Amino acid sequence: MPEPEDHAARSDAAPRTARTAPAGPLFGPPVPQRLLSPGGLAAALVAAGAVLIFALMSPWGYAPLLAGVVLGFAASRPLGRDLGLIVLGLGIISTISVEADISWPNFLLMGGVLTAAVLVPYVVHRWALLDHAIRFPRRQGRPWSRLEWGWLAFVLVTAYLVLPFYFLRSGSYENWPAVSTPSEIGRLFVGVNAVGIWDELFFICTVFTLLARHFPFWTANALTSVIFVSFLWELGYRSWGPLLTIPFALVQAVIFTRTKSLPYTITVHLLFDFVVFLAIVHAHHPHWLPIFLY
Repeated sequence: MPEPEDHAARSDAAPRTARTAPAGPLFGPPVPQRLLSPGGLAAALVAAGAVLIFALMSPWGYAPLLAGVVLGFAASRPLGRDLGLIVLGLGIISTISVEADISWPNFLLMGGVLTAAVLVPYVVHRWALLDHAIRFPRRQGRPWSRLEWGWLAFVLVTAYLVLPFYFLRSGSYENWPAVSTPSEIGRLFVGVNAVGIWDELFFICTVFTLLARHFPFWTANALTSVIFVSFLWELGYRSWGPLLTIPFALVQAVIFTRTKSLPYTITVHLLFDFVVFLAIVHAHHPHWLPIFLY
């Protein structure tokens, strides 16, 4: 029979263990949702609000954003929580115009606002809501496979063949400034690539990750793509640009999910955006970069 002091020691230890146990996320774990359900309608309203705000540049977009969050909470408190985080990020982005403008004031303003759109939901998610779904995986110690290297080559060749044709034939290159000075060229290069990195941090690591907690993969991917492409439309990928940006957005989520590597996903995006930069400069100044077929 144990001594009384041993029993007391164990009794003292139990509360300490309970006090140090990690708390679960506020509002509980995710609840699976179907697209044809109140939860699906809530997520669709958030996507529709993004279309109105970014693609159509209408302030009426805030109404479906807020309605989506309210309906999300009615359908499932965890869904309302995660839709609220997405709307928080979208609301921060909507405080500025994201049309291509590389003047120094706008360059710095846009950089600060886009950074906040990633950091603020992440901080709220982790430290206020006590959740850890938003992650930035690096897949350390696993080299890229031959298929992954082959995909990088495919992206580079496809971008080289398609992007100059798109920018020149659609006239969408005019949505970006005709850079001429070294400072302007540098800012355009940094801006295009910085936005590409940000796209993955916000749309994939945040929006897609949060939606995929509640919906099947392709439902979450399609909803994310609608939001992503709306942002890209305001940025300057207009005319028939969505024929390029929608497949790109869908594939990026597949790559992120399959590889579980943010650096690889970003590398794919940066290769694409490197050709975007070259194609925009070429479209404005064809004699500068006579390296394309168009």
